Amino acid sequence: MADIEKRKFWTKYRDAFEKCLSETSTDTSPWYVVPADDKEGARLVVSQIVLDTLGGQELRYPKTITDRRNELLEIHNQLAKPEEPPSNP
Repeated sequence: MADIEKRKFWTKYRDAFEKCLSETSTDTSPWYVVPADDKEGARLVVSQIVLDTLGGQELRYPKTITDRRNELLEIHNQLAKPEEPPSNP
């Protein structure tokens, strides 16, 4: 019986949900409605959204100053050195 009582409010729930989505979805941060009854299909849809979003970005490595670049190269070189075996006392 509780479900029957809640169904009386379905139109209000739906309207509030639609208003929430339309008020908070923007061109730079849109909402997407993804069908969830098929997990494999839903994952494909989400994957395509991510690919489309990243494809539209002008991604590039951040620029750094010479001193910081040299510091990072030194760290890289230290990490790339093979480990020396422990010495026997």
